[in-house]
Amino acid sequence: MQPGTAPPVTPFLRTAAAYAWRLLIVGLLVYSLFAVLGRFHEIGVAVFLGLVITALLRPVADIVARGLPRPLAVALTLLGGIALVLGVLALVGEAVAGERTTLVREFKEGIGRIEDWLGRPPFRLRPEALSDLQARIGQFLTSHRSTLVSTAVSGAGHVVAVLTTLALALFSAVFFIHAGDKQWAWFQDQLPRSVRGRSGIAGRAAWRTFTGYTHGIVLVAATNAVLVGLALWLLGVPLAVPLALLEFVAAFVPLIGSPVALAVAAVVALASQGPVVAAIVIALIVVMGQIEGHLLHPLVMSWAVRLHPLVVAISVIAGSIAAGIVGAVVAVPLVSVVWSVHTALREARGTPQDGAAGPL
Repeated sequence: MQPGTAPPVTPFLRTAAAYAWRLLIVGLLVYSLFAVLGRFHEIGVAVFLGLVITALLRPVADIVARGLPRPLAVALTLLGGIALVLGVLALVGEAVAGERTTLVREFKEGIGRIEDWLGRPPFRLRPEALSDLQARIGQFLTSHRSTLVSTAVSGAGHVVAVLTTLALALFSAVFFIHAGDKQWAWFQDQLPRSVRGRSGIAGRAAWRTFTGYTHGIVLVAATNAVLVGLALWLLGVPLAVPLALLEFVAAFVPLIGSPVALAVAAVVALASQGPVVAAIVIALIVVMGQIEGHLLHPLVMSWAVRLHPLVVAISVIAGSIAAGIVGAVVAVPLVSVVWSVHTALREARGTPQDGAAGPL
């Protein structure tokens, strides 16, 4: 090599360097995006909930709008959805209030049965152990009363934040349902003409996947809730309706939510009906996991979400680490949408497309 000449660079190293700086830029952009979302996570959650409401209620609003003006159809659809949710919550509240006295008595008797059960082989737990544990819990609550009160007061601020987020979600859903396609068209008009076609493809693919996932997860959650509620009712477990509602909500966290909800049901069954019924509920956890993983998800959601179960599990755990329960709920639809957009753009590469039509 002559003096003053640059050393030769292998093609592999040149290609790796070209990809490396691009990956650094993409990583920086992704980190900045998550930093902004973390700073304004209430807004991100509100927009996400608004999109979920839109995916569920826009088809209904389109049907109602065939006979009524569009604004009136949107208003009636949203009011009907709110009335349905409030009706379910009222039903759950009535069920809890009706079973409160019986539940308290059964729990007291159930705790005695658990103490006797733990005192027999193979556990042979001393009777004083649980009494000491109850005394220590009471002492802890007494010594940390001021901390608990301050936590409850700060919790009131969280309630206000939740209500504000829900209000913003409903406000966003009104405009998304009424004129989401016009908003998308306006957004595309702000983009350079050279990228409008690809943005149209990405938008349609993203919305198709998001709506498919939303409809599918609601159907899976409703099926799980009905099966769990029916099984708990047949077993005589109290609070079957609230526990079924808990199962419905928990099913929005794939692979993890349902076992957690059924574990709560198993604790209630253990305290109220004894270890045999609790063991049956634990077996129900395994059965529901098999039904959800091998029947409901493949049949209901395979056409909308094409992700390997390992990818789903990693996405849920990563989302929960990044943003708690909200991240666990958002992770799978987010990964599904990103993969769908990538697939649609790859398939349409080199084909001219008209991006005028909106995804909503």
